[in-house]
Amino acid sequence: MTAAPAPIVVVARWQVRSGALGDVLSHVAELRQASLAEPGCLGYEVFQSADASGTLLLLEHYRDDDALEAHRHSAHYRAWVVDRILPLLAVRVVEVLRPRDAA
Repeated sequence: MTAAPAPIVVVARWQVRSGALGDVLSHVAELRQASLAEPGCLGYEVFQSADASGTLLLLEHYRDDDALEAHRHSAHYRAWVVDRILPLLAVRVVEVLRPRDAA
């Protein structure tokens, strides 16, 4: 029996450029809705730092590698992330995580 594909978790940490927080939050709200409509997206949460208002953390869950790749190649990813959000960020750090069995 073949094992099911492992779910993928993406943790994105964004530092928004000064004066751009409202625009980024508006854009990410649209991005979140479009992403949650993807068949392979299992969850999409956006957090804002309580200590540094311009710092955001996105926590995304995908069914597998193929679902993550579909997300990255989607029209809404290009429209919201590449075209609108990235130019408004000072720092962007993205980690892709896979669950591991605790030994």
